[in-house]
Amino acid sequence: MAKKSHERVLLERRKKRVRKTIAGTAIRPRVTVFRSIKHIYAQAVDDDSGATIVAASSVALKIPGGSIEGAKAVGKAFAERAREKGIQKVCFDRNGRLFHGRVKALADAAREAGLQF
Repeated sequence: MAKKSHERVLLERRKKRVRKTIAGTAIRPRVTVFRSIKHIYAQAVDDDSGATIVAASSVALKIPGGSIEGAKAVGKAFAERAREKGIQKVCFDRNGRLFHGRVKALADAAREAGLQF
C-alpha cells in the first residue's frame, strides 16, 4: 500500500476542519473551489440535498485556468450563473487551500460580479 504524501494528509485535515463549520443550504449554498495545475473549478453545493446548483470551470469556458486571469474569468462566469439562479449569498469553501493566488482571484472576481460571501 502506498503512503500518502505529508502535504496531502495536511490538505485533507484542513478540508475536514473547514467542513465541520461550513454547510451549504438551498438559500445560501457552499461554494467549493478546486484547482489543478491546468484548470480551476467552482461549484455551488446544497449540502442538505447533496446537489450541485451552479458550476463553472476553465474547462467549460475553454480558457487556460492555470493563471490568475483564468481564475478571474471563472469567478465572473460563476457569479453570473449564480445570479441567474437567484443566488446572492454564499459560503466560501477554499477546499483546504490557502486563500491566495488563483483561489483569491476567483473569489474576488465573484464578489465584484455581485456575490456576497
